[in-house]
Order: sequence, then structure tokens, then C-alpha cells
Amino acid sequence: MNLCFLKKITIGLLMFTAGSFSCPAQDLIANQAPTDRRVRSVDSVALQRLLDMQTYEHEADIYDSWDNTKAHPYASELIPDSFRIDLRGFVMPTTSTKVTSRYGYRPSFRRMHKGLDIKVYTGDTIVSAFDGKVRVVRYDAGGYGYYVVVRHKNGLETIYGHLSKQLVVADQEVKAGEPIGLGGNTGRSFGSHLHFETRLLGAAINPELLFDFPAQDVTANFFTFRKADYLPAASSSSANNGRRMASTSKKGGSRYYKVRKGDTLSSISKKLGISINSLCSSNNLKRNSTIRPKQILRY
Repeated sequence: MNLCFLKKITIGLLMFTAGSFSCPAQDLIANQAPTDRRVRSVDSVALQRLLDMQTYEHEADIYDSWDNTKAHPYASELIPDSFRIDLRGFVMPTTSTKVTSRYGYRPSFRRMHKGLDIKVYTGDTIVSAFDGKVRVVRYDAGGYGYYVVVRHKNGLETIYGHLSKQLVVADQEVKAGEPIGLGGNTGRSFGSHLHFETRLLGAAINPELLFDFPAQDVTANFFTFRKADYLPAASSSSANNGRRMASTSKKGGSRYYKVRKGDTLSSISKKLGISINSLCSSNNLKRNSTIRPKQILRY
């Protein structure tokens, strides 16, 4: 009986000991789980930042040529289906907030305006929007006047036209905010202003998708360029024609317009110089039909 009694005591002690250690052990495991999740989360953020830095450093590798003589020498190069443009580290090219002419088709001139006109005065300082390298410093009597093209590490090329003076030379490295020219009224210009373009491999991107001049800021940290939004021109007399945005592109004899926020059938018809009935007929729409931003209309 004494032996049985000792066995019972021993078993009881073992059970008590196991029970007394189970709660701290479970608490330790419970506390460890969220810590692991936090560590994994921190690791993921750090890894993503590293990837972002690596992407930013090598995005300019999409170009396989360097031409100091032409603004748009990319007729033979392929545009990626999708490309993320890093807009961090920007500086507004001018402190002026007044947009005098927007990106889009100009019915009066029957041609595309592939940039943004910002009101500046002759002699106003114009600076590089991002770090980069000056590719072109030239004069174009029938177009840009005195202009500068800068290729940036994020893949963009920015163009600064109608300058009164260029302050940089080709192949010069520049930093964001570094002066590259002075505002002016040279070339095909009807008043002192800065003609500002943003392009990717020659494809013109509406600068207002990237820059908010009234707010003196970029629209986001990143902008995703999608080739589907850009259609090749039906014909090209020179490499300068590059690529056209879907908003006013030709394909198979038709033109295409990409609807912007705030557009109506009436405003689009006036912008394109066509009747509302013609616009509706080409797109199987009614005059009271609802159109959505980024919708593609044919005309």
C-alpha cells in the first residue's frame, strides 16, 4: 500500500508540474507569434525598399542609344507594355503655377500639343525636374526654339522649350533643382512661356498626370505607364513624330481620344472640332450617354 501511495503522489506531482509550466509556455508561444509577424512585416518593407532603390537605379536601362542631335530619336525602339516611373526626388521645373495651354489636340492648328505651357517671363530660372544627364542642347527655329532635353534615372526624359538661354551643355550631369535655362519666347512661340514635355522612349505623356503645377507637387510617388494607352501614329514623316497618346492617336484612318476627368461629349466635341452627333455616331452613343475617365472614343 505504501508503494501504491508513493506512486500516486509521484504521478500527482508530475501532473501538477506539467500543469504549472503549461501556462507560461503557452503565453510565450502566444506572445512570440505576433512578434514573428512583425519581424516578417519589417523584413518585407525593408526588402521592398531595397527593390525600389534597385529599380530606380537601373530604370534608364530601357534606352539603348544616346543621341545629342535629335529630341525624339526613338522610332525603332520598343516601348515596354508597362513601366513604373518613380516620381520621388522631384523639383518643380518652375515656381510658376499658371498653366496657359494644356496637353491635347489643338483644332485650330490641327495638330497635337504634346506638352504643357507654363507662364514664365523671359529670364525666369528653369530647373531640372529630376536628377539626370543632359542629352540635347539645341535650337529649333520652327518648334522648341532654344531647348534642353534631360534623361532621368527614372526612365523619363523631360523637355524644356522656348528658352531665352541654355545654361547647360550636352552630356552634363545635373541634379534635381539645378538651373538648366532661362524662360523665353524663342521658336514657334506667341509669348514668353515654358513648354514642358514628359516622355518615355519618345512617347509623350501628359505632364499633368505626373505634375500638379498649381499645387507645386507631383500627383503621386509613382506613375505607371501602360503601352495600351498609347497607339502608334498611322504614318510618320520623321522620327520626331515618335508615339502619340491614345487621346489623339490615329489607327486605321481613325483618331482616338482618351476621356479625361470632367470631360463631357459637348466639351470633347468642341476640343476636337467635330459635332456631338458625329462623335456619338462613331461610338454608338446617345447625346445623353455617360462617359467615363480613361474611356477611349473614336472620331
